[in-house]
Amino acid sequence: MKAAVTLYHNPRCSKSRAALAMLQLRGLKTHIVNYLDTPPSANDIRQLVGQLNADSPRQMMRCNDALYAELNLADAGDEALIAAMAAHPALIERPIAVVGNRAAVGRPLDNIEALLP
Repeated sequence: MKAAVTLYHNPRCSKSRAALAMLQLRGLKTHIVNYLDTPPSANDIRQLVGQLNADSPRQMMRCNDALYAELNLADAGDEALIAAMAAHPALIERPIAVVGNRAAVGRPLDNIEALLP
């Protein structure tokens, strides 16, 4: 049986569209989460941080985004970063793929490829 993948997806993002196309080409069952329309909760984001094996939530954030600067997140702690992503899902880097209990940010797409069987 092929692995099921959850893809945190932004259809307006070329990297996210490329990740979805790669998963579809491989015939993988993919659950798409349009995270701008259905934002993950703070608990969901905490879980993603763990699945990414990230040292900080910042590793799944768009730190060069104007909103990041506008919200003064450069010196924010982990819980403030998680709260910011829950309130402003546009801050979440995309795409993020989850396979089982592991996740990867698809920049580059090779990161997602490495998760796949």
